Amino acid sequence: MSEKSKAELLKEELYMTKKNAYETMSQEEIKECYDYCEDYKMFLDKCKTERESVEFAVKYLEERGFKSFEYGKEYKTGDKFYLNNRGKAIYIVVMGKRPLEEGVRIAAAHVDSPRIDLKQNPLYEDGGFAFFKTHYYGGIKKFQWVTIPLAIHGVIVKANGEKVNVCIGEDDSDPVFYITDILPHLGKDQASKNLGSAFNGEQLNILCGSRPYEDEKVKDIKLNILSILKEKYDITEADFLSSELCVVPSIKARDLGFDRSLIAAYGHDDRVCAYPILTACADSCEKDLPTYTTVTIFADKEETGSDGNTGMQSFAFEDMLKEMCENAQQNVRKMFSNSICLSADVNACFDPNFSEVYESRNTAYINKGVCVTKFTGGGGKSSTNDAHAEFVAFIRKLFDDNGVVWQTGELGKVDQGGGGTVAKFISKLNADVIDVGVPVISMHAPCEVVSKTDVWAAYKAFLCFFK
Repeated sequence: MSEKSKAELLKEELYMTKKNAYETMSQEEIKECYDYCEDYKMFLDKCKTERESVEFAVKYLEERGFKSFEYGKEYKTGDKFYLNNRGKAIYIVVMGKRPLEEGVRIAAAHVDSPRIDLKQNPLYEDGGFAFFKTHYYGGIKKFQWVTIPLAIHGVIVKANGEKVNVCIGEDDSDPVFYITDILPHLGKDQASKNLGSAFNGEQLNILCGSRPYEDEKVKDIKLNILSILKEKYDITEADFLSSELCVVPSIKARDLGFDRSLIAAYGHDDRVCAYPILTACADSCEKDLPTYTTVTIFADKEETGSDGNTGMQSFAFEDMLKEMCENAQQNVRKMFSNSICLSADVNACFDPNFSEVYESRNTAYINKGVCVTKFTGGGGKSSTNDAHAEFVAFIRKLFDDNGVVWQTGELGKVDQGGGGTVAKFISKLNADVIDVGVPVISMHAPCEVVSKTDVWAAYKAFLCFFK
């Protein structure tokens, strides 16, 4: 074999190249990666809403020795606890070896996903059918949600405070639900519209029945539905007023492709980051305690702006850390100024079928690892955190030193659109924050796609960050 030329050696030294993860992984690690993703698929199937995600996290944590947070208690090195915020957000803490004033390590994902919610007075009858009225949640393409099997998840709280959990459409023996579309033979007017206006929000009505109540005098379809709900859940129509019922795809997480290298599922955004930070949090303290206190966040309402008292703009997370500092006689401002955070959120993965919306030199690619996103926002970097160069350098070295397969990317071409994460809200606390997450194909669709190696890279990234 001939020796490399000076130019070839210089190119190796100076050029930045990112290899496909399969070129860097042993067969043993690939098996470990695929096994990890089997557990991730199970998580996706069980956790299609933020409530279900938090419920899963609580059970998972308690099995590993975590306790519920107590106000007024001074926590010591090695303590493991969580604060469950109304069953829709959770903040998980492992007390590290260093004092709180030296900063904490935060990883924050969100566990809400785009979906369709039932209105508070949803049930009606029309044209021989029973329907639910809806209000979509987050940024969806409405046309993607018609004519697919749907499930209903959520909770109904009766006037007496009794809580009724609902999950119907997931089991093979369950019925499913459906949004109708016009047949192509009569769709001339619809076909003349653009995709954004072909459907409007008030047309996303959920088909839920057609059989009348069996009575000689009353042939009422709505009554029949209510009688079924009364028998199954002991509720009346008025109980919908105090309910949170979400309509989600009734599909299961499945391997995609002959090589089973991809996962197709609902809710990768952002549970593909939530599951790795949860497992990394627990695994980081299994053999030894982390150097710094770690905080893991499952946030709610990111898809609608992070508002509300379970969203990332709530003071709940900040108040918990203030309480911890006060009880330990630590300076909370000093703690925040020394803290660093990975905003664990997804980015767009390059799709060659729509290559025109991506800037090829600055986009994330499949199987190239977890994506580090220095800034989000839109247009002229509006509404973004934009991590400082010093912090980016720290993350580069951390990931390289720990064998993490990683890449950088941004959300499409500059003037194409944009988006945001929780990073800007955490940075208000004076912590250094950067977005780190898994690239996703068909983001916000009822069925999204990720690579198994990218999921594994995310887990390794969060694990070394916590340790």
